[in-house]
Amino acid sequence: MAKAETKAPVHRTRNDVPSNAKQVSIGVLQACLLDTIDLYNATRQAHWNVKGPSFIAIHEMLGTFYDALQVAADDQAERIVQLGGQAMGTTQAIAGGTRLPAYPTDAVSIQDHLTALADRYAAVAKALRAGIDATDEAGDADTADLLTGQSRDIDKKLWMLEAHLEPGK
Repeated sequence: MAKAETKAPVHRTRNDVPSNAKQVSIGVLQACLLDTIDLYNATRQAHWNVKGPSFIAIHEMLGTFYDALQVAADDQAERIVQLGGQAMGTTQAIAGGTRLPAYPTDAVSIQDHLTALADRYAAVAKALRAGIDATDEAGDADTADLLTGQSRDIDKKLWMLEAHLEPGK
């Protein structure tokens, strides 16, 4: 799941987070940003294409999920820039840097979409928790706090996805 990390350039800023903590946080946030945008796109893919007897409930739920992911990605990108980094969210950056597996574009049923999404939400939650630990250890409590809030939100969405899955899926 992990991709090779490169040191991001740090631009001059008056933010007093120590330089090493900035480097760690920018790297963690950039990886999370790429995953979040990829998860946003996967959630939209499911939102548009899901079919089944609970269509409207799932369709509307997923709409709220991708709205929240858009806000999360924006918060991550803005924190990167606050720390002096350059947020990278282009299609090429996402394709080359996401840690999530490709979304199954042949999925149609509610169960297929929700299973694929649950796997990806769980992976993002795990990465956020690792990011919390790394940024906290580096001395950037604000980034750790941002990721903690996002981790709680992703965990709640994962719970909601799993509540719709058949037992054992």
